[in-house]
Amino acid sequence: MSTNILPYRAEDHEQLVDIWHRAVAATHHFLTEEDIQFFHDIVRNEALTGVELWTHYDDNNKPTGFIGLDGTKVEMLFVDPVRHGQGIGSKLLKHAEELKGNVLQVDVNEQNEGACTFYRRYGFTQTGRSELDGSGKPFPLLHLELRTS
Repeated sequence: MSTNILPYRAEDHEQLVDIWHRAVAATHHFLTEEDIQFFHDIVRNEALTGVELWTHYDDNNKPTGFIGLDGTKVEMLFVDPVRHGQGIGSKLLKHAEELKGNVLQVDVNEQNEGACTFYRRYGFTQTGRSELDGSGKPFPLLHLELRTS
């Protein structure tokens, strides 16, 4: 396992919320400011501590991205947008594979084309689709799964 991926540390909480906010602003163009604020409060107050959270750090020990797992399900994966395309998301997924075995699931917003492409390139395949997201909002989700041997 990568030595620069470590379990959640409370002292990094606000930096992780900031990464989430900037990543969503850069990739979730279908969300309104009101939607982003709704989810921001959930992320800050509940979501980050409600999952098994792993943080990727750069060589200066600064958080650059994180992945949240609930069993074999990837509940969240966000990378600082200035670090997109540098392999951090793939490293976090690889770490999840090493922890959880050969099956991972993820739900991804259908309108987030970059994330859909990222997961498909990594090897995820679609297993279903929902019209509403987990909060009951009209943001369709694609249900994806990765099976490796």
